[in-house]
Formats: sequence, structure tokens, C-alpha cells
Amino acid sequence: MPCGGIFEGTGIENKISELEAKTGEAGFWDDRKSSNEVIKELSALKGALSEWQALLDEVRSVDELCQLYSDEEDEAVRDEMDKSIASISAKFSELKSKLLLSGKYDRNDCYLSIHAGAGGTEAGDWANMLMRMYLRFAERNGFKCEVLDVEENEGGIKSCTILVKGSYSYGYLRNEAGVHRLIRISPFDANKRRHTSFASVYASPVVDDDIKIDIKPEDIRIDTYRAGGAGGQHVNKTDSAVRITHFASGIVVQCQNERSQLMNKEMCFKMLYSKLWEYYHDLADEEFKKDAIEKKNIEWGSQIRTYTFQPYTLVKDHRTGEEVGNIQSVMDGDIMNFIEANLNSTNVFDKKQG
Repeated sequence: MPCGGIFEGTGIENKISELEAKTGEAGFWDDRKSSNEVIKELSALKGALSEWQALLDEVRSVDELCQLYSDEEDEAVRDEMDKSIASISAKFSELKSKLLLSGKYDRNDCYLSIHAGAGGTEAGDWANMLMRMYLRFAERNGFKCEVLDVEENEGGIKSCTILVKGSYSYGYLRNEAGVHRLIRISPFDANKRRHTSFASVYASPVVDDDIKIDIKPEDIRIDTYRAGGAGGQHVNKTDSAVRITHFASGIVVQCQNERSQLMNKEMCFKMLYSKLWEYYHDLADEEFKKDAIEKKNIEWGSQIRTYTFQPYTLVKDHRTGEEVGNIQSVMDGDIMNFIEANLNSTNVFDKKQG
């Protein structure tokens, strides 16, 4: 079925044909790892092509209806046409973004970490607000979330790690990595003064089990401690929570969400492999190394986005210039416009993903 030229330049149909031919070659299934990778890529490409074809069918259908009722003055009919066009526009924007998510691990699940900057209660509250925003974003986009670890402090959280599950979750959320700044009249200030707070966001992909990074016992320290937070039969009763520190990179991962120390330890190692994969890829790119997110101070001048609550409401992304005045919508997880704008611009992550 013709695709209206929409895939010209992408070679997606040719790529599908090549992969299908490869599956028919003698000995294709002898290498299970290689064959699984081919099948996975083929399935993803066919899914993408199918989505575009369905959208094109919808465009043709709406176009026919628009021509049929072009002289119709019934407001109900016009409203229905407007809704259909808006729906098509939203679907087109989503599919266009997926075409830009071409990195090796963009389709993978994601570990999302949030760390409060300096500022005590105010910064902890801001980190907590960001955690809620990303949980709402995941819910809006059909992703599943599991909060692996939360370190609480006065007024909010010091840090948290969320496992976001769903196709392209890493591809989308890697665009959120950086320092986020909040400007508002603090509810914790009796004098009602305006405060500026910072928090950092970091994303890493859930990497495949076949990716191995040599970690020797002397390279790490494993600590166990009692889990904190509300609920759970193991909370504050056993040393089930696990923290792993990797000396060379300075990376620290921790998990307290699983039911046993063994399960928390297993999850910690998965997170460590994920972050070390990112870390070593960063080191391979000297230009990226200069701008590595985790090496930036969580302070003024390093922010990627500012959220202003007073004296006016505005959320501005400093990388793309994208702005939104409805700050409540943003805090409720409506941030895809910022992600799509960043995907369409040149940014440091593209260098890593190539």
C-alpha cells in the first residue's frame, strides 16, 4: 500500500524488506542473540509503518468528509470536523517524534532519577513536585511506573529513582535530563518572599542482559540499611534496602522497593549497569563529557528549564525557547511539547545516540 511519500528518505520500507529477507537465510536462527535483535527491529519497523498507514487512511477519510460538508453550516458538523483534524494533528506529532527516536536504546524502559539541589525544605518540595510531574506524564502516555527508591527529607524528598516501563520511555525522558529551576513565593517562608530552587533529573536506559560491564568486588561497596517510608511488612524491620557505590565513577544506586534484600540487590546491579553504560559512553565523547549532566552543579546558570509561579506563570525551556503559560497543566504531566521541541532541535544527546 502506498504511503504517500511520507517515508521517502527514511528507507523504512526497504529496511523491512531487507530484514525479512535476512530471516529467510540459511542458519538465521543459529545465532539466537542476533536473530532476536533482527526480529525485534523488524517488529518495531512494521509497527511504525502500520501506524503511519492508519494515520494516512484517517487523513483521507477526514479529507473526504471535509469536501462533502464544505458548504455545510451546521455547527455540530463543523465541530466534529475540527475535533477530527485536531486528533490527526496530535497523532502526527507523536509519530513524527518516534521517527526521531532512532537511538539504539530509545525504545527501552528507563531509570529516571531526581535529586534536590541546595535549599533544604524548599528544594525537597521542588524535587517532590517533579517526581509527581513525571509520574503524571507516564500515566498520560500509557507508561507504567515503579518507584524503586525514595530518600525523604524535611518538606519533600532528597532523591528518588523511578523505573518507567513502556516503548520509547527512555527515548522521550532522556530529553528531560538536566537541571530544573523553580521560582515561586515559598509556602515555607513566613515573610512570603520569592525563592529559587533547583533539582536535577537524570535518565538512563534499561540495558539488555547481554551487555556486560566488568565490575570487580573491589570496585564497589555494598551497604544494606532499613527501608524508609510508609507501608510494607519489611519497612523499618529488616535491613532489606541496598545501596551500591561504584568508586571509579562515583555512581551510587539504591533500591528499597523490592520484597527482599536479594531482590533489591539484583535491581541495584541492573541500575548500576545502566548508569555505567551511560557513563562510559559519555567518556568516549570528550565534547559530551564537558556537559555531562551529573557533573553539572545543581545551581543557577546550569538549568535547562525554568518554572515560574510568581509574579506570573510561565514554564520556559532554555534549550529550545518553548514556553507554556499554563503551569498547572505542566505540573500535571503535560510536558510532551517540550520533549518534542527538543527532539526537533540539535542537542548534546544526539551525539551520544548516533
